[in-house]
Amino acid sequence: MPEKRVTFASKIGVVAAAVGSAVGLGNIWRFPSQTADGGGAIFILVYIGCILFFGIPLMVSEFMVGRASRANTAGAFHKLAPGTQWKWIGRLGVLTGFVIMGFYMVVCGWTFVFIFQSVSGHLSGVSDFPANFMDLQSNPVKQIVWMVIFSLLTAFFILSGVKKGIERSAKVMMPILFLLLIILAARAITLQGAVHGLNFLFKPDLSHVKPTVFLDAMGQAFFSLSLGMGCMITYGSYFNNRTPLVKTAVQVSLLDSLVAILAGVVIFPTAFALSANPGTIVDELVAGGPGLLFITLPELFNQMPGSMVWSTIFFFLLALAALTSTISLMEAVTLYIHEEHPISRKKSTLLVTAGVIILGVFSSYSSSFFNFLDLSSAKFMLPIGGFFISLFVGWHLDRKVVYAQLTNDRTLKFGMGFLRTYIFLLRYVVPTAMLAIFIYGLAG
Repeated sequence: MPEKRVTFASKIGVVAAAVGSAVGLGNIWRFPSQTADGGGAIFILVYIGCILFFGIPLMVSEFMVGRASRANTAGAFHKLAPGTQWKWIGRLGVLTGFVIMGFYMVVCGWTFVFIFQSVSGHLSGVSDFPANFMDLQSNPVKQIVWMVIFSLLTAFFILSGVKKGIERSAKVMMPILFLLLIILAARAITLQGAVHGLNFLFKPDLSHVKPTVFLDAMGQAFFSLSLGMGCMITYGSYFNNRTPLVKTAVQVSLLDSLVAILAGVVIFPTAFALSANPGTIVDELVAGGPGLLFITLPELFNQMPGSMVWSTIFFFLLALAALTSTISLMEAVTLYIHEEHPISRKKSTLLVTAGVIILGVFSSYSSSFFNFLDLSSAKFMLPIGGFFISLFVGWHLDRKVVYAQLTNDRTLKFGMGFLRTYIFLLRYVVPTAMLAIFIYGLAG
């Protein structure tokens, strides 16, 4: 029952857990790639605007659905809209999280491999970094071993519970992640020639503006905040009645954006300062993806004094970012299994972990299957989920429920003008944005 549901114990825990869910490898490989492709500072400005007008309203909606229902992602829609088909949107969110874990855990395993290579000194002796990464990708058994280890580590935190596992881990890991980012950023900007990377990142240049910069920024804002996959609804169900939803969404969005920008401060100055081919480095940054993290950046770090230290810090940072994301993904799916079926939380966690490992095995052996899971979740499932969640809160959910959640039962001051603006964004602006992302993804 709602009154017996466990909640996060502190305000810091709420923000840390939600930021941990939002922050992932996409902040570190996708944001720099999109920024490079969008001309640097111009893209960042558009991205921040998209966060404000699209990302935050949708995140508030997901928090609202979770707290108002005190249920898992699928159960939330069933409780708030009984006897309707809205429950399928919740089920889509659960399925999306499961599908994402099916390939994402493999990538997470790569971070462990590169931590080991860095600590052991192997990486500092590599002369052909593309070949080094290709050796890993062509070795499914090695990928499976590290994927299983990462999956089991994620399951450990889920089995430890909401307060002792999810909240406590977030309160420890997120400060460490920010500290590591700041250390790497400080080192990057002290490199000779780093100013060229900083100029590209922060100095607006209208000549670099692309016709698609708005759609690219909007898509990045949506994906970066982990919306449409059930995580924020699940975590919202653990918020107590005093948690300010709008303030929390703003804090999470700002901190998530800060991680992405700090990642840019690490990557761009390092790339411009150390690249042997300055004329092609922007193309390498635009390509982004695994190649940026596991080929380009290790090669650049290898040119720095103390390369073993810097590469170890970087890949430990990646592992932390990945782990905070997988914890939220696994929790969303586990909670659904636990609450919708007569299965204990422990057995639900083990069942989900086993399913993720099975998908991970297929992803390790087949790049086609890996890409299928990646593309189907990013281009289809996530935008569709976000589209219908915004419509649900904007059009279907009782206005009294919306206002009660926004104001914490009228203990917070929000005028009716704010409520009307919020509803307008959810009814028209956010769905249009989601539809545009969906169509743009299909065209791409």
